[in-house]
Amino acid sequence: MKKYILLASIATAFTFGLSSCSKFLDELPDNRTELAPENVEKILLAAYPTSTMCAIAEMSSDNTDAYPDNFSAFNRLQEDLYKWDVTSEREDDSPHALWESCYMAISACNQALSVVEKSSNPASLNAVKGEALVCRAYAHFLLANVFCKAYSNTAKTDLGIPYMKEIETTVSPDYKRGTLENVYTNIEADLLEGIPLISDNGYRVPKYHFTKKAAYAFAARFYLYYVKSDKSNYDEVIKYATLALGNNAATVVRDWQSLGALDLNGDVEPNAYVDANNGANLLLLSAHSYWGYIHAPYGLGERYAHGPLAALETCRSNGPWGNYTASKNESIYYMFPWSNSSALPTKIIIQKVAQYKETVDAVAGTINGYIINAAFTTDETLLCRAEAYIMKGSAFYPQAIADLNVWQSAYTRATSSLTVESINTYYSALPYYKPLEPTVKKELHPDFTFESNIQENLIHCVLHARRIMTLHEGLRWQDIKRYGIVIYRRFISNVGTSITDELGVDDPRRAIQIPSDAIIAGMEPNPRNK
Repeated sequence: MKKYILLASIATAFTFGLSSCSKFLDELPDNRTELAPENVEKILLAAYPTSTMCAIAEMSSDNTDAYPDNFSAFNRLQEDLYKWDVTSEREDDSPHALWESCYMAISACNQALSVVEKSSNPASLNAVKGEALVCRAYAHFLLANVFCKAYSNTAKTDLGIPYMKEIETTVSPDYKRGTLENVYTNIEADLLEGIPLISDNGYRVPKYHFTKKAAYAFAARFYLYYVKSDKSNYDEVIKYATLALGNNAATVVRDWQSLGALDLNGDVEPNAYVDANNGANLLLLSAHSYWGYIHAPYGLGERYAHGPLAALETCRSNGPWGNYTASKNESIYYMFPWSNSSALPTKIIIQKVAQYKETVDAVAGTINGYIINAAFTTDETLLCRAEAYIMKGSAFYPQAIADLNVWQSAYTRATSSLTVESINTYYSALPYYKPLEPTVKKELHPDFTFESNIQENLIHCVLHARRIMTLHEGLRWQDIKRYGIVIYRRFISNVGTSITDELGVDDPRRAIQIPSDAIIAGMEPNPRNK
């Protein structure tokens, strides 16, 4: 039986200047465990990133406004993210933490794949190989979502991120970012090879692993972002979303009515939202984070928050499904928002993300914070499919409307079904958003042309639904990037609202700057205008 040496900190050599390779190699003699084909699956526990883009993406998006100095930021990182500034902060929720966490996960994947390849019977480890390939694709996908532009017809020249397929053995490797097209090509290759190999058997807690359905949901979102000039990607979105949802999507989406009926106080709703026994949750990830404090019902991070003005576009917005009312039992949405009670409330939230903590020193009062992130759900996959149907053209609008009605029935108290006509009429009547005169309809500047105003209005509906449903989870930032939505920085005080900054369609700040250590080590940074 062959055995392989697995370092307990296997990813340290892959963090591109974020840690010392020589220190990593110095620890070889004392910090190691034996990894063999019969226990290789253990390394896959480290194949999932332990950081999320939630705080990065929500703070960067139009879900956040600024408030007066009498409110404080949670930390310097929160302020940097809100202002679209390059940050040097390295703590949990930072770009540095996400970069390092993703490459650590990628390193674990490559270790597992190496063991499989060298095994005397690789076919017996197909399930391990499948999970490792899909996990490797996912970590690179997260990195591309944050540190690169949205995929477009300039992907052949847009900066990518290093796509790591091998175990690094040199002390001073020279990493190149390559192009975004190269990254997406590699993600697709890993997905297509990995998905057929995944087996749901053997997972102790399946919801924390890429099961078949979770991998299908990932593929659906990936192909939604991987826009092809011939629109063939939308066929793949529909195929994989349908595999994830089955023949009757209405039976697998979340029971929002029951969730919304729970107590708004404490962690009752958030705990139920990320329940591993809930069939709507396809992949849950535990992450080092303080996002549960920053966004939630605490007097923390209130200077930059999702407040009453932003809420008029999200959880307090009107829509073609009906109007919001300030009554938990009468509002159009089953999920009723919580608001901090102050003369100038800065936080309007939906209870989905709880803050969990591990006590480090009870006397000093120090903790490690973490959250549970619902990375893939049936509801979000349903909206991916609806968007794909819309983008395929008018012949597929009926299927898109069917999916939107499944979402509406689950998430709202609406009694009238949506139709192409009702959606088109509603969004046609809305003026386009202005930062001081906000509406839910913002000008879209995608890398393609809509076939009609009807198609654009149907997309407005999907973006609106997704923004409401995934509030606090970071996906709005991806829609802003994909559809070239111009967003603003608003300063809100008792005397009025002012505009302090604008993120234009081609603003390079849409790609978060890579960590400074990687730049110092020689990696090409994302461009900036100033």
